[in-house]
This record gives sequence, structure tokens and C-alpha cells, in this order.
Amino acid sequence: MHIQEWLATVPALSVYLLVGLVIGVESLGIPLPGEIVLVSASILAATQDHIDPFVLGACASAGAIIGDSIGYAIGRKGGKPLLTWAGRKFPKHFGPDHIAMAESKFEKWGMWAVFFGRFIALLRIFAGPLAGVLKMPYWKFLIANVLGGVIWAGGTTALIYTVGMVAEPWLKGFQTWGLVAAVLFGIGSFLLMKHRAKKAAAARKAAEAVKTPIAATTGD
Repeated sequence: MHIQEWLATVPALSVYLLVGLVIGVESLGIPLPGEIVLVSASILAATQDHIDPFVLGACASAGAIIGDSIGYAIGRKGGKPLLTWAGRKFPKHFGPDHIAMAESKFEKWGMWAVFFGRFIALLRIFAGPLAGVLKMPYWKFLIANVLGGVIWAGGTTALIYTVGMVAEPWLKGFQTWGLVAAVLFGIGSFLLMKHRAKKAAAARKAAEAVKTPIAATTGD
């Protein structure tokens, strides 16, 4: 069976549920490729008439908002020990360097770290739980969470769908290339945030090195 014919048989409901579930689980703090799944589904919607981009964007937004809210509740209840546990279980995502980077963004942006974090691959999994750990007032979190979820999920769906419709003559039969592009975009975002995490860790170590001699002098 040709790939185009096979994609036409994929139930729209399964696509909506998959997108909402993956983005929701990623948002509550478990590393999953939410952005890659959303981009791929948006390309699919542009080439398959039975997938509604509006429903797709709504499901993605709902997954983002609900997932972040659950992550916030878990973080508020678990506190700092939760981050320590997550660092042991997922050192590549919740290591000290990544935590330091995320905390620096919260110190800089406050509640809007939740909003801007939605657009940054690595910070996306931290936003909800870390807001809860830092005891951010829920009303502030909710505003940033809803705005970020709707604009990121809805905006990404609309952008990729529009581009896909324009490029439909080239995309038909070449969905693999769209998926490759989505994967490369996700990897690029991850590498960028990993680099920023290292910079945040270096700044943190430098600050600790400065404080240590001062503390020693004070003790004498």
C-alpha cells in the first residue's frame, strides 16, 4: 500500500488523542518529544482532509494546559526532594545544570517563565513542576499556563498547517521529509538548551567560588 493511502486510513481521533496525550505527559514533567509529535501531526493535517487542524490545535492546547497544571500540583506537593529524585532518575534532563538553568529563568522572568518556557524544548518539561516547587501563586501560574499553551500549541499547528498547505504539491508522497525536518528542529532546540544549561551551571559554579573565600574570611 502506498504511504499516502495508508495515512488516509489513520483515524483522526487517534491522532488527536496521541497529540494531546504526548504533549500532556511532556508538560507534567516527563521527557517526551511533544513538539515533534505536534509538528508531524500538523503536516499530516495539511495533507489529509479527514484531520481537522482546529480540533488538532484544541487537543494540543488542552494537553499542554492540563499537563502543566498536573505538573504544578505535583511540584507543589513534592517540593525540592522531587527535583532531587528526578535528577537521579533522569540525569540527562533533570541534572543540576538543567535545574540551575531553569531556576535562573524563573528568577529572571517570574511567572512569565511558564509562558516563555512553553516555546523552549528543554524548559517545557520544567515549567509546571518547578512553578509548583517554587510556590508560585496558582492564579499567576494559570494565566501564563493558559496563554502559553494556547499560543504555542495553536500557533504551531496553524503555522505548520499553513506552510503544509502551501507546500502540499511537494509534500504529497514525501511526509518522511516533513518528519525528518520536525526531528531536526526538535534536536536543534534540545542542543541549544543544553548549551544554555552548561552556561548557567558555569555561572552558578563561579558564583559559588566567589562566595566560598568570602565565607572563609568572615569565619576567620
